[in-house]
Amino acid sequence: MRLLVVEDNLSLLDSIVELLTDEFVVDQASNGEEGLFLAQQNIHYAIILDVMLPEIDGFELLKTIRIEGSKIPVLFLTARDSLEDRVKGLDTGGDDYLVKPFQAAELKARIRALLRRSGSLTTSQTIQYRGIELVGKERDILVNKEPVKLTTKQYELLEYMIQNKGAILTKEQIYDRVWGFDSDTTIAIVEVFMHHLRKKLEPFGYHSDIKTIRGVGYMLIEE
Repeated sequence: MRLLVVEDNLSLLDSIVELLTDEFVVDQASNGEEGLFLAQQNIHYAIILDVMLPEIDGFELLKTIRIEGSKIPVLFLTARDSLEDRVKGLDTGGDDYLVKPFQAAELKARIRALLRRSGSLTTSQTIQYRGIELVGKERDILVNKEPVKLTTKQYELLEYMIQNKGAILTKEQIYDRVWGFDSDTTIAIVEVFMHHLRKKLEPFGYHSDIKTIRGVGYMLIEE
């Protein structure tokens, strides 16, 4: 599960990343412009966002991605603790607000709470698309009520497609979400895995729902 931390205090940024890497894959940015670019990739499950940032502040960053339609959970992490700032953060589209200095255990607990509310951390959560069901942390896959075996990457690829059904996903977005920025593979792996995923879905007739958008990427949409 991939998180994004945007914080301009490099010492604190390193500490947060180190704290979270035992549970999550963590991407990081130290200014608002870089943070906005990463947030717009739509590959993270949650964002931990400072308010006072160079280039673009946290409020403006969040406002931008909300206008663009992003529903990713956002936890503001900031030294600005006035009621006005807390209200502004929540009204801008923030989901929670933690004031510095903070305890590590509370930060992790708040992140887990955000992920639970968004449906990302629950063993009972089922993601469904037509007759396809992805069931909980066990990563069981049922297609027309029949169990289907997928590799970890095939599962993550299908999960990402279902979570964004009806939207065009670029190969870059898919690669960054499923394999990660620091993967040793190349972006060509996306086509290979998409081919294999279609093969797994073909006996059930769902392979044709994965559309190739030539020169761009893929989209999951019912025939």
